[in-house]
This record gives sequence, structure tokens and C-alpha cells, in this order.
Amino acid sequence: MATEDKSKTDSIIANLMGYIDTRIDLVKLDLQTKLKSIFVSTVHGVLLGLVGLMVLLFLNVFIALLLNDLLDSHFWGFGIVTLFYLILLVILIVGLDKKVFQGMADKAFRNTIYKTDESEQTI
Repeated sequence: MATEDKSKTDSIIANLMGYIDTRIDLVKLDLQTKLKSIFVSTVHGVLLGLVGLMVLLFLNVFIALLLNDLLDSHFWGFGIVTLFYLILLVILIVGLDKKVFQGMADKAFRNTIYKTDESEQTI
């Protein structure tokens, strides 16, 4: 009878250890998938930002040179483009509150990492 109880206990322990190992492997796989997704999204975002910056830079140089040609000047086009960005900077510093950006960030991140946390809280 004692050997039967011992074999049942060993079987339960073996099953429990197998379950724990499987859960650890699932967590590792889930973490690896999420990290891969974050890496791909980061690389994609950086590349999009870099290309967007280059387009913006060359577009501004084009507009400045176009204005130089239209105004028959060597510098007024660049001055006008610079003045535009200076006015935009003043508007951003003085006119906009950080709450506007906080609202945009809340909307952007609503369906990402914290989605599971919010669904667990409503249960």
C-alpha cells in the first residue's frame, strides 16, 4: 500500500513538474513573440521617421530655393522658411498645453499594452 501511495505521489509530482516546465516554455515563447513584435515596430518606426525627416528637409530646401527664384534673391526664401518654423515654434511653446499631447497619447496607447489590464479590471 505504501509503494502505491509513493508511486501516485511520484506521478503527481512528475505531472506537476511537467506542467510547470510547459508553462515556463509558454511564457518564454510569448515573451519572445512580444519582443520580436516590439523590435520590428521600432525598426519600422525609426525608418519611417528617418525617411519622413529627409522628405521634410528636402521639401523645405526646395521651397526655399523656389522662393529665392521667385523673389530674385539669394537668401529671402530661406529667411521666409526659417520665419515660418520660428512662428511654429513659438506657437508650440506658448500656445499649446501638454494636456493636448497627453490626450493624443492616451488615444494612441489605449489598445496596446494596457488593453489586457483594462479588460481584467472590468471583470
